Amino acid sequence: MSALTAIRPNISAGSMVVRMRALLSPLNLHWAGVGLLALVNLYLLAQMGFLWQTSSRHNADAIEQQRIELKSAGMAAQPLRGLDAKLARATQDADHFTRQRLPESDSEVAAELGDLTKKQAVRLTRAQYTHSPVLVGSANQMTEVRIDATLSGDYRPLVQFINSIERDKLFFVINTLTLTGQQTGVVNLRVGMKTYEQEVVAQDQHSAEGVTEDTAAGGPNGGPGR
Repeated sequence: MSALTAIRPNISAGSMVVRMRALLSPLNLHWAGVGLLALVNLYLLAQMGFLWQTSSRHNADAIEQQRIELKSAGMAAQPLRGLDAKLARATQDADHFTRQRLPESDSEVAAELGDLTKKQAVRLTRAQYTHSPVLVGSANQMTEVRIDATLSGDYRPLVQFINSIERDKLFFVINTLTLTGQQTGVVNLRVGMKTYEQEVVAQDQHSAEGVTEDTAAGGPNGGPGR
């Protein structure tokens, strides 16, 4: 019994070796290698598919972002289209406004105020002019003329005078109005307004006190000069 027991393990061990050798035959090793390569290829294909999907999503997002940025840039550039023509037109309009509506001297301002007061039957009793150069050093340099004027007359003609100032061919901007007196009879009106002269005035300030009706009308001795 002991001899048979000793032989059986040896037979089992031998059969296992034979089986291992059979399993490790070149043909089996070849097929095992093919299977391993197939698994590796499947893994690589899966990775390539995942990367392709990720890249596609990224490219789609990038294309959409570029499309949005391009649309935004187009909208931002819209006001700049034809800018040269717009600038040329604006320059022409500014030059026309300067030639047609801005005075060249204090005497022109005084003559225009005189015509308006005479037309509305009111009296200009005082006018003080203060000058401040603006846009100094540029091609469009001009002088701001601030006018502090006092007028007297009936209430309705004074209101009509204010309306005529605002609609006048010369450019006037009314800043302040102070009316003293009643709405019936003679009242006094103090007007603070300004305009712009095309040329720089040499003096810093010019005053005209006690202007008569002839002076306001721009007669031979009328109107402050530059």
